[in-house]
Amino acid sequence: MRKYEVMYIIRTDIEQEQVQSTVEKLQGIITNGGGEITKQDVMGKRRLAYEINKFRDGHYVLVQFTATPEVVKELDRVMKISDEVIRFLVTNDVA
Repeated sequence: MRKYEVMYIIRTDIEQEQVQSTVEKLQGIITNGGGEITKQDVMGKRRLAYEINKFRDGHYVLVQFTATPEVVKELDRVMKISDEVIRFLVTNDVA
């Protein structure tokens, strides 16, 4: 299992319950695939550096986890098709 880090931004025009369910859904993909979340930080609503799909703000979430590459592929696939996530980046954490 390898160490990874994912940062994603959730739209701000949805309800807080929907933001929480999106975070839990993405957590479930990692844990159900046999991965382990080592740190999760829901940073809250922040201003974006530039406008993305007409959004100026977003809910930032940072997750550090260990998982297999197959889990990361599934997480990537789900984030791409998710309407709630407007931007994300998964990196291999080598530190």
